[in-house]
Amino acid sequence: MISTLTRGQQGAIVGKVLDKKTGEAVIGTTVVVAGTTQAAPVDVAGNYELKLPAGTYNILMTYLGYKPMNFAGVVVTAGQKTTLNGTLEENTTELKEVTVTGQKQTGTEVALIQDLRKSEVVVSGMSNDQIVKTLDRDAAEVVKRIPGVTVQNNNFIVIRGLAERYNTVLLNDALTPSAEVDTRSFSFDILPSSVIDRVLIFKSGSPELPGEFGGGVVKVYTKNSVLDNSTSLSVSGWARSTNTFKGGYLSTNHSKTDFLGFDSGQRDMPSAVTALSPGKPTDAAQAEAVRGSLRNEFLPSVGTSRPDLRFSLGLNRRFDIGRAYVSNVTSISYSSTQEQYTSERQRFNEYRAGILDPKFSYTDTRSVSAVRLGIIHNYQVRLNDHNRLELRNFFNQYGTDEVVNRQGLNFENGTGEDAQQRNDYALHYQSRSIYSGQLGGTHEVGAAGRSTITWATGYNHVSRDEPDYRQNQQTRYNRPDTDESPNPFVVSVDVVPQTSSRFYSKLGEDTYMASGQFEQRLPGRDTLSANLYKLRAGFYAEEKRRSYTSRYFNYTRSARFNQALAALPLSSIFDEANIYPNGGFVIREGTLPQDRYTGENRLVAGYLSAVAPLSDKFNLSGGVRVEYNRKQLASGETESATATKKPYEEIRTFVLPSLNATYTFNERHLLRAGSSVSVNRPEFREIADYTYYDFNTNFFVQGNDSLLTARIYNADLRYEFYPTRSEMLSVGVFYKHFTDAIEQVTRSNGNVTLTYQNADRAYDVGVEVEARKSLATVVDNAFWQRFSFVVNASLIRSRVQLDTALAQNKDFALTNRPLQGQSPYVVNFGTFYQDDDRRWQVSAQYNVVGPRITFVGDQRQNFSVFELPRHVVDLAVTKGFGPHLEVRAGVQNLLNQYVRQYYDLDRNGKIADFEQQAVYARYRRGQYSTLGLTYRF
Repeated sequence: MISTLTRGQQGAIVGKVLDKKTGEAVIGTTVVVAGTTQAAPVDVAGNYELKLPAGTYNILMTYLGYKPMNFAGVVVTAGQKTTLNGTLEENTTELKEVTVTGQKQTGTEVALIQDLRKSEVVVSGMSNDQIVKTLDRDAAEVVKRIPGVTVQNNNFIVIRGLAERYNTVLLNDALTPSAEVDTRSFSFDILPSSVIDRVLIFKSGSPELPGEFGGGVVKVYTKNSVLDNSTSLSVSGWARSTNTFKGGYLSTNHSKTDFLGFDSGQRDMPSAVTALSPGKPTDAAQAEAVRGSLRNEFLPSVGTSRPDLRFSLGLNRRFDIGRAYVSNVTSISYSSTQEQYTSERQRFNEYRAGILDPKFSYTDTRSVSAVRLGIIHNYQVRLNDHNRLELRNFFNQYGTDEVVNRQGLNFENGTGEDAQQRNDYALHYQSRSIYSGQLGGTHEVGAAGRSTITWATGYNHVSRDEPDYRQNQQTRYNRPDTDESPNPFVVSVDVVPQTSSRFYSKLGEDTYMASGQFEQRLPGRDTLSANLYKLRAGFYAEEKRRSYTSRYFNYTRSARFNQALAALPLSSIFDEANIYPNGGFVIREGTLPQDRYTGENRLVAGYLSAVAPLSDKFNLSGGVRVEYNRKQLASGETESATATKKPYEEIRTFVLPSLNATYTFNERHLLRAGSSVSVNRPEFREIADYTYYDFNTNFFVQGNDSLLTARIYNADLRYEFYPTRSEMLSVGVFYKHFTDAIEQVTRSNGNVTLTYQNADRAYDVGVEVEARKSLATVVDNAFWQRFSFVVNASLIRSRVQLDTALAQNKDFALTNRPLQGQSPYVVNFGTFYQDDDRRWQVSAQYNVVGPRITFVGDQRQNFSVFELPRHVVDLAVTKGFGPHLEVRAGVQNLLNQYVRQYYDLDRNGKIADFEQQAVYARYRRGQYSTLGLTYRF
């Protein structure tokens, strides 16, 4: 009721702000109610709209380099718009700073470009203004629009050809947690795009940035400040061409809380199973206790796939507490999605004289039902003009229910009638919970206000639950040339993870952090802030603790086994009546001591830096950062009293210098150069001597406790041109040299195993181009003036050199090859049409990523896998109806091209036409169409 009455009493001041001399729009001008924080920015066409309650106001228009304009007694009438135009005149006298108290809106395109221009380092980014014009649903889809960025597995980012482990991610300036067991990375798909204010990727180092990065430091900022009270509600439905409204959709028996993203306990390990001991089959008493406690569910249910549902509620509030200005941003988002597709999957023993020796040829049907619940609750408190506090909270609950049905032929025992038909199932549920919270402050101190103290404390918590992951194999002999009815499938019973197994794991990680910085600004050539020298000193401290436990169990045959049980189908073979010693099945635990571990990491960093505007054209910044890091990991194998293996420990201190320079030719042209030293540390999983079987890839993954921290030498050079305050063109080159680079490599010990190794040396070199252009200043036609374009492209080359003198590498490891995940080129293009008067927004976006190594092979046994380019086109249309309602429609992946991953049979680093018969994986994910509504109260 109150908010409705307030809207009814509101009016607005609207108009244009132009340059008095040229008549061009003065983009970025602030139109503010004098003495308040109520302000509005001027857009690329020179327009602004400042919504205010009915009343009389004094209005101030300001922009650096122009004389401010004051308008007294401007009357705002309820329900009407008051026109107030301004023509700003350049200030030709000595400039003095004008301080305007207002709330900076950081998510606009103009604000982003101005931040990029004023940056002391090489940085790229994307604003909320651009994000809302697309159909991008989460941060993973947003960041792939940024130059030099690609996305792997739909959630991990690759920057400048460097895989996710080389990229550091900060959420609201705090290092992000990772809920991934096998990967060092923040999973970007957990962060909905609706809550993102801006994304910045810092590609050159500085003392203030973390010292651990290779490709870049990604800073994701969620919305935190608002100018007006508002409420928005968005609901959308999505349909996939591969499965929506179609039958044959696979899913498991859901628990009653799956719709919230976590298991109710239905899949938990029963206490009777918890009491079992590794290596010992269940005896009579244990079999009796276990019987009936394990769910006999090894086959999925089959039904019709429904459309995806996405919902979000946004609440923006501003209010005063005494003299303090408080703004609050709250967002609740929910999605429930279903995806299913089929994929070809093959593997080969060898390739000789044009003849392939196949190991298997399968077709996987993979379905994933996913639920995501996200909550953001942020506060900003402006105590006065010199003191500000911020509290940010982010919570995400994510649950996935995955089913894989693998059918096809296995040729390990021969071909033709000797081949085995397979009909395997994997039922896999997992849930992830992530909380990240930070409390920080910014304080201007000193009589002249030239000293700033910033500080922050934070806490991250991650939990990952993988309850009752069930895998089974079914086989029968192939009878391709007979009319006889095929024999039924026989369930394989063995003591390996791939057959008749149940797997449980839990991961928990807690991180505590604190940081602080003191900045002192000293007089330079004049008193303007841009010409002040800056001295900075700061620190960052972090304590991280992780625990991981896993256990797996197999159904095995007991003594004097009743062979009639072996012929039972998968639906009933492991019924509780068949679990008994001396004739039936028993449960045997296959867990090893190294299948659990605890890890601790302590990072303490301090830095000194300076910014020196040596002249109107030349600016120099740099300093040194010192990082002390102690990483410890102990597994069950190292904790026993009789252990011969010592826990892992690496204690290293690195001195990391950096230097950045900017030469400004004039207001529109500048040149940046940067150099820095950074590091890349092994993660807990990479040093844990623990082996995990990945059903989807059919690979084993194992850590390496001899890994060392890598050192990286970085160099950047970039030219930037800003035609207007909302446009830019940049061309840059970069070079990186690695010592002890950490790479994923292949080992063969009967099974294909992926592990990690330090490369002797490596390099990464490339060129990046980015352009943002509006037609507003190019043509006179009003229709074409509403178009804008964004294009960026990267060309990259990398090479890795492994130490071939090592016994494990000699005549085996692939060397002198590209980095895993590195694409030789990346291209993004977007065109946008925006008609504010008629409330139309239309966008078309294109993306292509060059061929890249998905898995690294070796010289003798395993072929490398390359993923080939795929052209992706997304279309979106938004139409506003009245002041509150928007309707959005669109299609993602319009071309629906195949994801194509092939074996490099001749090991020359390319996929020729003949190699496209050797399929590692080939599938289509389908077109993804949406129709949604947004209502703003």
